[in-house]
Amino acid sequence: MSENRTVSQSVRILAVFAFLVGAFFASAGAAEAAAVRVGIVQLIDNGAFADMREGFIERMRELGYSEDKMTFDYKNAQGDMSNLNSICQNMAGSDLDLIVTIATPPTQAMVNLEPEAPVFFIAVSNPIGAGVITEMEKPDKNATGASNAIPVDEMFKLAARVTPSARTFGLIYNSGEVNSVTTINAAKAYMDGTDGYSYKEAVVTASSEVQQATQSLAENVDAIFIPNDSMVQSALTQVVEIANAAKIPTYGSSAVMVNTGAFATISIDDHVIGARVADMADRYLKGTALKDIPAIVISDFVTLFNQPTAEVIGVEIPADILGSSVLVK
Repeated sequence: MSENRTVSQSVRILAVFAFLVGAFFASAGAAEAAAVRVGIVQLIDNGAFADMREGFIERMRELGYSEDKMTFDYKNAQGDMSNLNSICQNMAGSDLDLIVTIATPPTQAMVNLEPEAPVFFIAVSNPIGAGVITEMEKPDKNATGASNAIPVDEMFKLAARVTPSARTFGLIYNSGEVNSVTTINAAKAYMDGTDGYSYKEAVVTASSEVQQATQSLAENVDAIFIPNDSMVQSALTQVVEIANAAKIPTYGSSAVMVNTGAFATISIDDHVIGARVADMADRYLKGTALKDIPAIVISDFVTLFNQPTAEVIGVEIPADILGSSVLVK
């Protein structure tokens, strides 16, 4: 009888142990399953997009999404639209919790696929014109995010003060990128409405065409303006080399362009726009409906100059402007 009781107690102990072990692994599995999976996609690799991506990831970590709570699946299409479409299709069909798209082409490609996961876009200059949302205040199409509108008027006013002899601008862009076209149209509208300005355009369809387009323009213009164009940005070093050799200033649309050698810009901080979108994603993950997270326009601008480039092209930056600007050395 005593032996039977002992056996019965042992069986119960083993059963309890098995239950606790099972509960432990079930809990661990649940914790692992609860980790938020984030897809990040961009068309091409450049410093601006890298800063935006890192700004997003760093801010999510700051908000408490440590490596065991959030994982990132990052894909770069390396400038290939076919590759981009393939990446977006794979992400749209996966079980990601949210998708982050950097710049306009990936955002358009992803939103058009209507993925179940919400899309948070970073740096889409004209979200409505790009067709990724219908209105900023009440975003639809399962997408929201941040626009990096380019202060074109202020850029040309800066150019008028710093390089007043520059009256004919060369405009290089890819007409297939809505963000580029929006910015270029704003630049042309400003110059059309301002006495003494004119412009010449060079439209490119591949990064390999940028060098020749720049050479052609450099012979006939006083300065070059580059919009927020993924394709042109990928060949920016060539643009700067040609412009510097011709002693003409290159005005860009991002801080990274100036860090790469462009003469000047008025732009947002690329880390900041990534971080702001992370804040939006955090609101969603904490229960706010996507339609109640308005798309925003980042307007915290800073003026930057590249000192080595200024010296090469022989431009002296006025002291009053330099005092409130960032000088890249």
